[in-house]
Amino acid sequence: MAIVGVGIDVVDIDRFAATLERTPAMRTRLFTAGERHLGVASLAARFAAKEAVAKALGAPAGLSWLDAEVVCEDSGRPRLELRGTVAARAAELGVATSHVSLSHDAGIASAVVVLES
Repeated sequence: MAIVGVGIDVVDIDRFAATLERTPAMRTRLFTAGERHLGVASLAARFAAKEAVAKALGAPAGLSWLDAEVVCEDSGRPRLELRGTVAARAAELGVATSHVSLSHDAGIASAVVVLES
């Protein structure tokens, strides 16, 4: 296996919460039905993960926010589910495996994504 891409992103949780309050439609535009019910810190971390995925894929135009979803395994470990535009770009690059790590502390949410062939 070889690393195809690495992405990292950070989000100010308070600023993100204010944006969601100001523009409630963003919740539907950015998050899948499985993500929308989460608290603001978890949503901020998932937004950071979506940004990190885009960076790891080379930030091409045309990716849909809803085509990258962070789901939790029974153990609580986060896992990426890629579909549609994001899965197509990943396939172009030969991505076979993805890894994601999320964190939120001290008012900041962060995510790191590693894509492997």
